Order: sequence, then C-alpha cells, then structure tokens
Amino acid sequence: MLMLLVFGVLLHDVPLSRQDEASPKAGGIPGEPLFNYASIRLPGEHIPFFLHNNRHIATVCKKDSHCPYKKHLENLKYCWGYEKSCKPAFRFGYPVCTYVDMGWTDTLESAQDIFWKQADFGYAGERREELHVLCQPQETNDSSLVCSRYLQYCRAVNLYLDLRNIKRNHDRFKEDFFQTGEIGGHCNLDIRTLMSEGQRKSPLQSWFAELQSYTQLNFRPIEDAKCDIVIEKPTYFMKLDAGVNMYHHFCDFINLYITQHVNNSFGTDVYVVMWDTDGKIRVTILARSTEYRKILNQDELVNALKTVSTFEVRIVDYKYKELGFLDQLRITHNTDIFIGMHGAGLTHLLFLPDWAAVFELYNCEDERCYLDLARLRGVHYITWQRRNKVFPQDKGHHPTLGEHPKFTNYSFDVEEFMYLVLQAANHVSQHPKWPFKKKRDEL
Repeated sequence: MLMLLVFGVLLHDVPLSRQDEASPKAGGIPGEPLFNYASIRLPGEHIPFFLHNNRHIATVCKKDSHCPYKKHLENLKYCWGYEKSCKPAFRFGYPVCTYVDMGWTDTLESAQDIFWKQADFGYAGERREELHVLCQPQETNDSSLVCSRYLQYCRAVNLYLDLRNIKRNHDRFKEDFFQTGEIGGHCNLDIRTLMSEGQRKSPLQSWFAELQSYTQLNFRPIEDAKCDIVIEKPTYFMKLDAGVNMYHHFCDFINLYITQHVNNSFGTDVYVVMWDTDGKIRVTILARSTEYRKILNQDELVNALKTVSTFEVRIVDYKYKELGFLDQLRITHNTDIFIGMHGAGLTHLLFLPDWAAVFELYNCEDERCYLDLARLRGVHYITWQRRNKVFPQDKGHHPTLGEHPKFTNYSFDVEEFMYLVLQAANHVSQHPKWPFKKKRDEL
C-alpha cells in the first residue's frame, strides 16, 4: 500500500538538502561550533545513519572540537538503506517475511522487496531517485522547484504566493485555488515537464492541482519587495485525509517523516501548515487568566461549538509574555467570530476583518463600551440578552464598592450560547466581503 495521504512542500531550503551541496564553512568564529548541530533532531542511535548520508557534516564534525557526535564517526558505515553507498549488511533494517500472500507475489524474496519499496525506507529512496528540477535557478537567491514523480513530494525555495484574490468554497482541496501568477518563482520553468506530471491529479495523491499554475516570474519576490510577509523558517505544507483516529494520524506522521528523508532535513524548528481550502468560519474564544470574569463552563461551550462542522474553533489567552503582540494581531485578523467576556482584550475587535462579528459574551452591565467600539470599527456586535440564562458565581465583590458584576465569574446556558453564535455565523456567511460567500445566479 502506498501511503499517500499526506504530502510535504518545503518552502525554504535547508543546508542539508543533498550530499553534493556546498559543505559548511571550514572557518568560523573562534569558540563557536562550525555547524549548527542542534538542527539535527534525531535520536542518538540514528546519528551514524545521518552522518553516512552527509559526509560533509561528518568531515566538519571531525575537525570541530565542539561537535557532540564524535563518538559516531567510527560508525559511518551504517546507513538508512536507500543510499547508493549503502552496503546491505549495514543498512537500518530489512523486512522479514515468513509466508507469502499469493494475491501479491509468489516468493518470500519478492514479498520482502515489495514491502521494502512500499512501506519502508525503500519508498523514501524511490522518491529521492525521482526528484527532478522543474524550475531552475540561474543566480544566487533565485527561486527553485524540485519534485518527485507526479508531484507527490516537492521542495520549493523562495516560493511566491499571492493570496490577495483567492476565491475559496467549501471544497477541502479546491483544484483551481491558484490562478496563473498567484504561485511561482524567479527561475527558468520547464512548463512542458510540469504539465506532464498530472496523471495522478487528485487531492491526496499529488500537488499537481496546486502547482499547475506555477508561473515563471519576471521579478524576484523578496529582493524586489513584492511580499507583505516573508517566511524565513522552513515550512511544510501537508494535506490531511482525516484527523479522526490514530490510524489517520499515524499515516500523517509517517508521511511527514518520509518527507524529512526526501529533503534530508531533520530539524524541528519549522512551521507545519495543514492545507485545506474549505471556507470554514473561524471562531476564536478569548480566555481570561485573571481572577474575575472567567468562563466557568468554557470547555462545555467549546465542545458545543466543535459539533458544528463548518466551525474552526480556537481558544486563546492574550498574555503578552507568552504570545507576542504581532501574533495576537495575526490571530485576531484571521478570526470571523470573536468571543470574549467584557474586558480590555475585546479591544482586539479593532483588528477583525470587515465581515467579522464580535460576541461580547456578557457585558457585565457596561452596555455601551464595546458596542460603541464595534460600531466605530464597523463590525457586527452581539451580546447576551437573556439574563435568566447566565449564571454568576456570586454577586461580585469589589474591594471598595461591594457587590459588582465585573468582579465575579460566569457560566452560560449552552443552548442559548449556540443560538447567538449561529446568529453571528449567519452574519459572517451573508456578508458581501466574506471570501467564501457563495454566488447565486439571478433569474
């Protein structure tokens, strides 16, 4: 069985991508390691296999007094099994079959070989052998695109993505998500070879649908300042079949691990993007870690939200020491329904998109504060209406003023909560600026 449920696209090249690339610098700052060994995030027993496949790193390690892997330099004969220099006696392992399933093959040897190529390191080896350049860089800092057969695994450098005019719908993997000029790079594109790789065009077997619009650009995206955001960190794009049970998650893990071998990159300081073009409504709940105005049955409310398949739910706590301000703004600006108790955190409504709704879960009898702020910003505002459906922990206890609704915590009726959230969702989905609004032909 070919495990093709998930695929990785590396957005930023790493120094360990192939053996024949430039070695790390032989010089360096006195007292500093000659290589970033921390980027090799593998179990200690796997280090010899890595060094066998990256002899330039092994050479640097041998010269570098700071290298933590010197004890492994004596075991460089060990290998994963897919390297051309790998001797069978020293490879990581080889499947052992005790019987033959006649539906697949008729000998133990061929059964072992099939397993090796379809469910072991032999599978990674075949994908590595298939890698070919589709967009060739001509100068330093140019873009590049390298893919295996049928675009099952790809590695891109300086990849340009234009998301300004994206039109999405409720398809999880929209095939025409990118149009010409919205994805590409400054490199020489072999368009004929690219278009010949579409035989397995389907959501979970190929990146062809996304890359068929890859365009040879006449500008350098970064140097010519064409990008609002530049992502320097290595980034994996993954397509998930279903995140519902251990079987699917295990397949996702296996394919991400295979991608690490295909790219020869084992760092963990990376971004992982779950590729999904479905136009879900993004619901963000602003939690509070303060003493008062906590949502006592928050888990119950969140579980209710998760029963709605069109909702993508996130819980955040905007602690500035744990979440930077720019990250807070990024989350808020990528929210369709922003839910929170009365408090300063609701000021983030200023950074919501135009179609969003803010749901002040309970205004604590301060009715105008965030209602007016939402009006000034121009976003839809709702708040709790039925007092008999909200349950304060007590009457509140201000240190000098006595009873006060802002100085206690609250529970909320789940059914009423969902009724109000669905009202907000209806506003979002009907807003003319919502990117996923369905167009209707008028008779």
